[in-house]
Amino acid sequence: MKDSLLNSPRVLPAELRKTVDYILATQLPDGAIPWYTGGKLDPWDHTEAAMGLSIAGEYQAAERAYHWLAQQQLDDGSWYANYFPGSAADAHEPVHQALRETNFVAYIATGVWHHFLITGDRQFLADMFACVSRAMAFVLRYQSDFGEIAWAVDADGRAQDDALVTACSSILRSLDCVCHIAATLNRPAGEWRAAADRLAHALMAQPERFDRTWESKARFSMDWYYPVLAGLYRGECARQRLAARWQEFVEPGLGCRCVNDEPWVTMAETSELVIALMASGETNKARQLYETLGQWRDQDGGYWTGYVFRDNTIWPAEKTTWTAGAVLLAADALFELTPAHELFLKPRETYADTI
Repeated sequence: MKDSLLNSPRVLPAELRKTVDYILATQLPDGAIPWYTGGKLDPWDHTEAAMGLSIAGEYQAAERAYHWLAQQQLDDGSWYANYFPGSAADAHEPVHQALRETNFVAYIATGVWHHFLITGDRQFLADMFACVSRAMAFVLRYQSDFGEIAWAVDADGRAQDDALVTACSSILRSLDCVCHIAATLNRPAGEWRAAADRLAHALMAQPERFDRTWESKARFSMDWYYPVLAGLYRGECARQRLAARWQEFVEPGLGCRCVNDEPWVTMAETSELVIALMASGETNKARQLYETLGQWRDQDGGYWTGYVFRDNTIWPAEKTTWTAGAVLLAADALFELTPAHELFLKPRETYADTI
């Protein structure tokens, strides 16, 4: 049963309320949340936007988003990388059927657990359990003996033979979330716990298992801070990791760069870095970085995706719903708006002694 206090309408600062309204205005009647009106959607960013709705107390809208995922789930537990809304409200054609990205598939576990933390709705958790379980079973088919998980799968179910630090860090947090879901519902989770420990070991001790077939992705800021969001680094270790490359990625007064070699700050990366700073105990830095976000909010509450400071240009000229969702998650981590504010702030659990 839902706690009546948790289920009551949530009062947000006016600027955040407009951001929530921006997501709601973009969401389609069947629950799908495109990047922007008329744009595509992908399962990961769709879920990020739904998490923003949960933070705002828009529970029915968030649940429509998760039920949309359940309805679109393929027989093997996965989703295509991208969908494009058709002319009818309930028509969504896959844009890219050649690949299915494993971290996109896994992220539903994070979203569903996040929604439960806020609402306390065990029935929702139980209703979504089969969908989440199928998704995680799909992902774990592509975990190697070394622990890393292939970044994508082709149309014939063959794994792309490489792994990404950012993607695997996101999957690791989703594995922790599905273990929490299982514990709450008194379901077995031994396979997921073992997979999480193997994946964590690969991320921390086997860097050679990542970026094997292409140039290193270390130029991307997500590779820098996502292991902190995954709970692999905490305390002084997290602070040292973030400090080591701070000047590469953070542009004072503007935000976090997407990559260290381009003059481009992006608002989702800035929001995620705010959460990583909170997880490392750097509250003052997190507040200062969060304050840079306000300049990128449009009058309708949406946030521009990025800004090229060399050219003084908003680029791309898009206000994405997943950026809005990331801003709301950062605000929750910073200001403790919901019972889920610590989701990305806690260190990951080690399951080796409990399997």
